[in-house]
Amino acid sequence: MTERAKHLAVKFLQREWDNLSEQEKRVVESLVDRGPLSRNLNRDADDKRTFGQRIADKVAAFGGSWTFIIIFGTVLIAWVVLNSAILMSRAFDPYPYILLNLFLSMLAAIQAPVIMMSQNRQEAKDRQNAEHDYEINLKAELEIC
Repeated sequence: MTERAKHLAVKFLQREWDNLSEQEKRVVESLVDRGPLSRNLNRDADDKRTFGQRIADKVAAFGGSWTFIIIFGTVLIAWVVLNSAILMSRAFDPYPYILLNLFLSMLAAIQAPVIMMSQNRQEAKDRQNAEHDYEINLKAELEIC
């Protein structure tokens, strides 16, 4: 790195260049180059998603929507009405609806890990956003000094 960057590291951060974190080095380099440090992290993250991550995000988005809740409630009510009132003598899943419970358990067993995958990705994006905010704030603070 240039002498100017090393000098700024000691002057503003009170540490030698070799003792700075990668984030701090990027900030000092950006300060020396007078270049922008900000970038669109959401676009970068969305471009790098795998097929499975895109599916997990879509499942989580649909599973947490009113559309899903309304469709799910309608299907449950239809199942109960069909098996209790319409098919009284020949119901394929009479009360206590054991087959329905099996389907609900399978749905929960599949849906929960997929939603957790999506949440883990969101947490990683949040950490990356926090690190980026730190870089921007540090650069602004150094420019003020």
